[in-house]
Amino acid sequence: MNKRYWRIRGYDSTTLIFDETASLGDFNESRIQLLLQVLAAKEGLSYREIVGALARRGASISNDLLSVRKDFSQPTWMCGSNPHFTATVVDESGKIITPRKDALSRPSGLDTVAGGSGPSGTSL
Repeated sequence: MNKRYWRIRGYDSTTLIFDETASLGDFNESRIQLLLQVLAAKEGLSYREIVGALARRGASISNDLLSVRKDFSQPTWMCGSNPHFTATVVDESGKIITPRKDALSRPSGLDTVAGGSGPSGTSL
């Protein structure tokens, strides 16, 4: 079996501003989501925007600037707008690992993380 990695990238519009590769075992899905939120907050948000992103959903100051989205056609997570950060599962050659069709039909419960909370309710 080929070794798998997280390819973590940041973009300012279409310009690559960050590129890092980590072993797949270094991060589970909730930690990779948290990493994307931290990178997006550090690179693109004001203090006030970060406070709003971490506020309880529905609060008057809340926003979705640190929501994490998953691309269901690929094992890719995304956070931020401009700049934005992605984490994709790749093999040793850098090719994106396409999930099996039966894996796409199973709900993971991690499809969207809004308001800065991970799937277990943990915050930044």
